Amino acid sequence: MTDDELEMQEKMRLLQEHMSDLFRNIPLPVIAEAGERECLMLPSEDGVKLETWLYFPIKTNGPFSTIAVRCCYPQQENMLEEKAVSFVRRGFGFAIQWCRGTHKSEGEWVPNINERKDGLSFMNALQEDPRVKNIGYWGDSYLALTGWCMADAVPSKVKTMCLGVYGCFRHVSAYKDGMFRQDILTDWAMGNAGKVVTADYMQSALYRPQAEVDEKMWGVRLDWYRDWITHTDADDPYWNDGFWGMLQRIPSKVKIPLYVRDGWYDHHLGSALCTWNALSEQTKAISKLEIGPWNHYSEACIQHQSVDNLEDDSISAPALWFDRILRRSEKPEEEIRLYEIGEDRFETYHQFPVKTNGTKELYFSALKESDINLMTNKPDELNGEVAFTYDPGKPVMSHGAESTFHTMSENGSLLQPTANYRDDIVSFISKPIDDNLHINGEIEVSLYVSSDVPDTSFTAKVMEAFDDGTACNIRGSITTLAYRCGAKHRMKYKPLETVKLVIRMWAIDWMMKKGSSLRVDIGSSDFPQYSVHTNYEGIWSLQTKTRIAHQTIYTGKEFPSKLVLPVIDYQCK
Repeated sequence: MTDDELEMQEKMRLLQEHMSDLFRNIPLPVIAEAGERECLMLPSEDGVKLETWLYFPIKTNGPFSTIAVRCCYPQQENMLEEKAVSFVRRGFGFAIQWCRGTHKSEGEWVPNINERKDGLSFMNALQEDPRVKNIGYWGDSYLALTGWCMADAVPSKVKTMCLGVYGCFRHVSAYKDGMFRQDILTDWAMGNAGKVVTADYMQSALYRPQAEVDEKMWGVRLDWYRDWITHTDADDPYWNDGFWGMLQRIPSKVKIPLYVRDGWYDHHLGSALCTWNALSEQTKAISKLEIGPWNHYSEACIQHQSVDNLEDDSISAPALWFDRILRRSEKPEEEIRLYEIGEDRFETYHQFPVKTNGTKELYFSALKESDINLMTNKPDELNGEVAFTYDPGKPVMSHGAESTFHTMSENGSLLQPTANYRDDIVSFISKPIDDNLHINGEIEVSLYVSSDVPDTSFTAKVMEAFDDGTACNIRGSITTLAYRCGAKHRMKYKPLETVKLVIRMWAIDWMMKKGSSLRVDIGSSDFPQYSVHTNYEGIWSLQTKTRIAHQTIYTGKEFPSKLVLPVIDYQCK
C-alpha cells in the first residue's frame, strides 16, 4: 500500500472506533432485537437493479418508523451495518441502498446525475412496504446530496430529512471567485474515479494543465471532473441548468421538516447556508439549523479555545430528531442553534442570518509599529501603500482553513505563525480591544489593490491575536481580479490599474475576548485549499505556465482598505 492508502486505512479504523462509541451511547432505550439483514436488488425506474439492505426488529409488532440512507462509499459498509443494527435495537426500521455502480449495484458509477431517479424509486418501494410506518431520510456529505436531490418529490410516508455537511449550491462548494477548492474536489475525484488512483495528491493538484491530470497522472478520463474545473463562472449554464440547476431550485419547494446540520469549518458550509436561506418561510418555520465547531467529520477543530461544553454529537442529535418527528409525531418549530466559539456554548436564535447591531470597521494603514502594519478606527489622512511579490512556484500552504479535506489536519481554527512570517504575507494588527466583541455573520475585507499582471489572486485571513502572544484564525477567503467584488463571470483587468476588491467570508459566530487584538494577513495564495493562481488570465485548468506578480495594497483616505465585522449583543437574540 502507498503511504496515502495506509493513512486513509488508519483514518477509517479510528473513525469506525469513534462511531461505534456513538452508536452505543444513543440516548434512546434498547427495546428490540435486530433481525437478519434482508438483501434485495430493487429496480430503479430505468430497470437498473440497486443493492438494498433492509433491517427490521423481530419479536415486536410493526409497522416501524424507518430510517433510510443511500451511500456510494463501499468502505463504509461495516459502519453502516453497525449503525443500522443500533437503531433497529431501539425500535426503528433501517434501509440502506448502494448508489448505482457501487458495491453490488448494477449500472455505471457516474456521480450525482442518477441519484434523483434512483432515490425516488427507493422511496416509492419503501412507501409500498407494509412494514414501514413512516420514513426519515438521513445522510451526511454525498449521502445528504442523495436526499436533497429528491427532497421536493418524496412520497407521503417520508416525514422528515436530516441532512448534514452538504448544500445545493454546487458552484459555491466548488469555487470562490474563480479559485477552485482543490483540496476537496480534486481529492474527491481521485478517490471516486471508478478505479484505484495511486498518483501523488500534491503533484496531481499542481499538474498543468489540470484539465489533463486525469489521463496523464490517474490513468482514467473523468469528464465530470473536467466539467468542474473548466466551468469557472457562477452564471455558467453548467451550474444553473441540468442536474446542478435542478438541485439549487429544490430547497424552495421542500415541504417537510428538515434538520440541517453543519460545521463552522466544513467545506460545504457556504453552500449549506445558501440552501437554508433558499427554503420557504413555511419550511423554515418547522425546521432546524445547527452549526457547531466541527469539520466535515463532525470533529471539533478549534485550537486555543475550550470545547469542554460541547456535548452534542452526529448520531445522538439525529436519533432524537427522528424519534421526535417519526415516533412521537411532534411538529417542530424553527430553531437556529449556533455554537459560539470563545464562549464554548450553543446559543438558540429564531432567525438566520442573526440580527446584528451593525458593523465594526477597522482600516488598514501603511504606518508601521515594530515592522507590523496597523489597523485603526479611521483611515489615514495621507494615502499609503504596501507591496509584496507573489511567486506561484512558492505558494503559501494552507494552515487554518475552512475547506480542506485531503489535508484535514490543516482545517479549522489553528494556531498561526507570527505576523509577516513570509515575504509574501502582509500583516495588519489592531490595538487590543477594550471589551468583548461578539462577531456573528459574514466578515468582509475590502481592499484597494493593483498588480502588474492581467489577473491574479488576493487572500485575507482574519485572526484573534491573544494577549499571550498567540493568534488563531477566525475566517479566511480568497478573490481574484477577474472575479472581483463577487462578479459571476470573468472581468477584464488592466495591469497597474487600482481597483477595489471585496473578499467575502463565510458566516461565523465568535466571541473575541477583552485584551485581544485583530490581525489580518493579506497574501496571494492558499494551497491546496485553493488552486494556485498562475497570474495569467483565463480558465485556470487550461493554463500551462506561471509567472511572478508584483502586488500593491493601497490605504488612506482615498483608498480606505478595511476589515468589516458584523457584531451583535445579547439583546439582539
